Amino acid sequence: MLEEVERWLTRRSWSSADRPLNRLTDARAADPHRTSVSVVLPALNEEATVGAIVATIRRELMEKVRLVDELVVIDSGSTDATAAVARAAGARVVHRDAILPRIPALPGKGEVLWRSLLVTSGEIVCFIDADLKDFSADFVSGTVGPLLTDPTVQFVKAMYDRPFGDTAGLGDTAGLGDTAGLGDTAGQGGRVTELVARPLLNLHWPQLAGFVQPLGGEYAVRRSLLERLPFPVGYGVELGLLVDALHTVGLDALGQVDVGVRRHRHQDGQALGRMAAAIYRTAQLRLSRGHLVRPALTQFERGEEGFVPRTHAVDTEERPPMREIEEYAERWAA
Repeated sequence: MLEEVERWLTRRSWSSADRPLNRLTDARAADPHRTSVSVVLPALNEEATVGAIVATIRRELMEKVRLVDELVVIDSGSTDATAAVARAAGARVVHRDAILPRIPALPGKGEVLWRSLLVTSGEIVCFIDADLKDFSADFVSGTVGPLLTDPTVQFVKAMYDRPFGDTAGLGDTAGLGDTAGLGDTAGQGGRVTELVARPLLNLHWPQLAGFVQPLGGEYAVRRSLLERLPFPVGYGVELGLLVDALHTVGLDALGQVDVGVRRHRHQDGQALGRMAAAIYRTAQLRLSRGHLVRPALTQFERGEEGFVPRTHAVDTEERPPMREIEEYAERWAA
């Protein structure tokens, strides 16, 4: 590990307990306009978990204390009761297709996160996956804490244990995030993290080697940075944002906070393969920025007469920085 990263780990890695809620609310009260907080949950068919997450954030961080200003669920086209459950729990629900309708929406988590900037107003934007089980408000307060108390911090990722077993998960909101591993003890990264993302980062962006959960879906970022970054529309969004943030604001503006334990739902191995391909493609684009052939990934499923090939397009589209979008510029100019 680079000496620079070792120093960063001592300076920019914290625990959620390092910043108690009263310290955060005092920081907000001192400058409420510069420290407004929006929480965004991207969701696709998450009726089983989204209500409890919304209710916890609302109760703990909007009613007991005033830390979060707005709580928005962006529905990616759920066919279950996700939107109704989220609304009943106290979130504002916006359908992905209702945001920036002149640009047809593409499938993918990154697409939803990118569009969320147009329907939120917080100077700090906190993303939380909607499939988390046993959710703790520390995921929000922990990641926004450094941004509220240190003006030099721009981007904060959550880090956590990922216990394996029946209650652990392989996946994230809408099947669009990182994954846990296999076994029966506490884990660190998921399989895609350990087999794809961490090797890529260590080899090509060694300054990011200190991030425990580089693909985790829980992180908080200043709007002034987010609006300057391109967004991969699919699986690669977490890697893309992290790498581009490093190049835009530098390592010392990035941080991570230990929020405890993360449990979420499962994905199968083929979904992980598609995720790995998209993450590799996202890294490849950032390494070359040249013309690349649009990739596809062929996987195999056993059918009645043997193995059947299934070919999937790998997520390759990226949305431009939001500040280049006319509607966004007009909204903030007003």
